Amino acid sequence: MEKQIITMEKRLIECVPNISEGRDTAKIKAIAEVVETVEGVKLLDIDPGNATNRTVITFVGTPEKVIEAAFLLIKKAAELIDMSKHSGEHPRFGATDVCPLVPISGISLEETAVYAHKLGKRVGKELGIPGYFYEKAAKKEQRVNLAHCRSGEYEGLKEKLSNPDWAPDFGPAEFNDSVAKTGALAISARDFLIAYNVNLNTTSTRRANAIAFDIREAGRIKREGNPSTGKKVLDANGEPVRIPGKLKAVKGIGWFIEEYGIAQISYNLTNISITSMHEAFDATCKAADERGLRVTGSELIGLIPLQAMLDAADYYLMKQQRSLGIAESEKIKIAIKSLGLDDLKPFNPQEKIIEYQLSNGQAKRLIDLTAKDLAEETASESMAPGGGSIAAYVGALGVSLGTMVANLSAHKPGWDDRWESFSDWALKGQDYKNRLLYLVDEDTNSFNKIIEAFRLPKGNAEEKLKRREAIENATKYATEIPFKVMQTAYASIEVMEAMIKDGLPNSLSDAGVGVLCARTAVVGAYFNVRINAKDIEDKAFVSKILADSKEIYKKTLEAERASMKIIDSRM
Repeated sequence: MEKQIITMEKRLIECVPNISEGRDTAKIKAIAEVVETVEGVKLLDIDPGNATNRTVITFVGTPEKVIEAAFLLIKKAAELIDMSKHSGEHPRFGATDVCPLVPISGISLEETAVYAHKLGKRVGKELGIPGYFYEKAAKKEQRVNLAHCRSGEYEGLKEKLSNPDWAPDFGPAEFNDSVAKTGALAISARDFLIAYNVNLNTTSTRRANAIAFDIREAGRIKREGNPSTGKKVLDANGEPVRIPGKLKAVKGIGWFIEEYGIAQISYNLTNISITSMHEAFDATCKAADERGLRVTGSELIGLIPLQAMLDAADYYLMKQQRSLGIAESEKIKIAIKSLGLDDLKPFNPQEKIIEYQLSNGQAKRLIDLTAKDLAEETASESMAPGGGSIAAYVGALGVSLGTMVANLSAHKPGWDDRWESFSDWALKGQDYKNRLLYLVDEDTNSFNKIIEAFRLPKGNAEEKLKRREAIENATKYATEIPFKVMQTAYASIEVMEAMIKDGLPNSLSDAGVGVLCARTAVVGAYFNVRINAKDIEDKAFVSKILADSKEIYKKTLEAERASMKIIDSRM
């Protein structure tokens, strides 16, 4: 069957600028607030430090919006912070000292680096602030390491900028009056860092540290005789020899938390694509058990990407030989319980998962309504939602039934050797369902675009031309969306066909209803394609989309007949 890939995952990046002010709350507030002047960007956290005289600000959004907010923040920090008067415990060389960009979803680290370069170029050109690209954004090998880029700190910046080897990647290569005030800036693209603590049934910091040394990449120092108190073993250069730990991209230390009355292992997972949260947790459980201790749960500090939670759920589902094609909400519950994230206090996914935080407060979508409310909204005097949205929703319900049969089949006693196959079908079903749910709202959005185009001014020839072009483009889009509904609903029939053939016999009727829903979605969307195409002036576009949709329509009816024939023969 034909398949159409629809990109729905929103491209999100996080920005975590560190500004060189941790004491003046009015300045910190003024700098942080500019982030929220950019629509679509959400300010997640402001974490000031008095001793370090430094504040970590965290916000998230789509890439273009985030770098716009980052630019405004850097500009405001340059206005309010005078580096010639700054002091603090933390290494620093600029008003905005570092500005890392972190991919969250729908975007790679390499693509994020491109946005880091765009931000740096603009900062250098418009604000006259010199700076360096580090980590994944680095353009020179010796600048990958932030500590190296920031060596000499603010006090050594004048000499550094005069050194040709340290010519900045952006901004002026001179220590002028403006730079004397703003200092320099380091911009990067880096992986998401998770601050993650694992709870132990002990109060012993020494034993917690022993486990941390077992796990963290740096391991422990090698000693002669007693591993804790023996003489350090040195290499040829006089440096201590280290016994590496079990996991890469992990930093860790043990400590006692008086608030909870327990010892914890505090981890920084610096690259969750190398070592995930659930891998660190499981490795800690094994190391604790070997030392006679028990892990009671864990604690997440700050926020986490949705995918990290879903990956944890999939990991534990696979260990149980359970289907991975279950609802997202169920996966989140499994991840929380498997990792013991609610051991010390309640874990609220709406507050701890970045994507959920970002969606809080946004306008309600049709798919967020209850079934009753969606029916009431459809029955109202408003023209939207209409047949296109309902066709997509019926298609989503249909493939949901196919997915249900796959999940039930994966869990059937005696079919344990087939669970992975059914899990794969359930995952496919979830993917089709999510695409169709996206199209429920997008069909209504496409109708609204047509209304907006008709409201454009038409006072002169130029306005009339722009209005006509906008109406044409909006109408094309409103035709493409139901066409995508047709493609997706038709392709989803493969899930129901597989379940009719190999799934749970008692659920044959459920798979059959799923096919009928898919057929309804295709036919309903076909009506919308045809009626919308009538108003399009581009005849080549109309000819192709009508021919392609008619072919899908015919194939769907054939698939329905074949499925009904099998069902009738087995009833």
